Amino acid sequence: MDYTLEDTQRKEKLLRTVYTLQVKSDSTFQKASPLLSNHRGMGMVTEHQVQELAEKAKVICHDLDNIRNHLFYRQNDLVQQIPNPNGSCYSGVSGIHCTLDGSVYVTCESAPRVHVFNHSGQVVQCLPCVESKKKETFLPEDVTLTRAGMVAVTDMVNKTIRVFNHHSKFSKGEWVKIGQFCSPRGIGVDTSGKLLVADYTEGKVHSFALDHAFKVQSPHSVSDLCGPRYVCAAPEGGFVVSEECGDVKLFNNSHKLLFSICHKFSHSFGNPAGVCADREGNIIVADEQHRKIHLFPRNGSPICLVSKGLQRPTGIACSTQGLLYVADSGDDNIKVFKYRVRPPFNADLLSASSESPNLTPRRRVE
Repeated sequence: MDYTLEDTQRKEKLLRTVYTLQVKSDSTFQKASPLLSNHRGMGMVTEHQVQELAEKAKVICHDLDNIRNHLFYRQNDLVQQIPNPNGSCYSGVSGIHCTLDGSVYVTCESAPRVHVFNHSGQVVQCLPCVESKKKETFLPEDVTLTRAGMVAVTDMVNKTIRVFNHHSKFSKGEWVKIGQFCSPRGIGVDTSGKLLVADYTEGKVHSFALDHAFKVQSPHSVSDLCGPRYVCAAPEGGFVVSEECGDVKLFNNSHKLLFSICHKFSHSFGNPAGVCADREGNIIVADEQHRKIHLFPRNGSPICLVSKGLQRPTGIACSTQGLLYVADSGDDNIKVFKYRVRPPFNADLLSASSESPNLTPRRRVE
């Protein structure tokens, strides 16, 4: 942010506006509450006035949510570009996963390996995608980590998923084949620890647990999807899945459809690809065709986080440090954006500031 006189005046105007709303609403509540609680009727207040006030309050609350969100999030703040670690021989970075400690796992459409980066963008590990017994390579499509910390990938060519067992008798570990699918593309893990697999041509998302012997437990499938591509855990359980035909859907723990993002937010996608959910409960979606990334907040209107600089965004992942990792297979880079302000947003910021509306906001170190 800039800190000119104009910016300071705008900040004070915003704080004064929020403060005025707070004072007026508190005053009205304190006067109305005893009258409505201890006296019969509603005086001269009509049903139309109540309905009109309720509608206006709904709009104001929505506007305040949007103000809060626009203070909290950034747009097009590119902080780093990480070249495809496979070099020019293998193109098409596609799958990406970020762990709580900031490690980033990346797959490439044509490379038989999974690369692991640290938070500085340096490669710290490379997992060759080779079957230990047959010595045959395979191509990982998407990547995630199981609750036990094992790398799991989708293998579309061989119609299976694979989990890297680093406790194997083989000195460097081995890949274990799990299940048989039609065309597994996206993979994720829900909040209960179950694996999620987006089966593209079957139009399904499969969820299941794995026991200590890598046997499938408690399998369940959601059907009637239109080309499911990427899948991730939903903020409060369940999962989010992108459909190639132009929608993103949220399902709950019972695998019931909660809502379609297109319908809920009146948003039109071109070709939704990577999806992820951050710790605030927001859903972030990469639009491969429109070359943009949007955040869909718990409250408020959609926010465009990235509107330029992307060629073909596919997989995305967000970190707890407020960074958004984008696998751009168009120019074979992993692009890192700062999409959330630091330090973490304090929900009480506006109310605390409103106690002293004449206070000029101090510059924050970010």
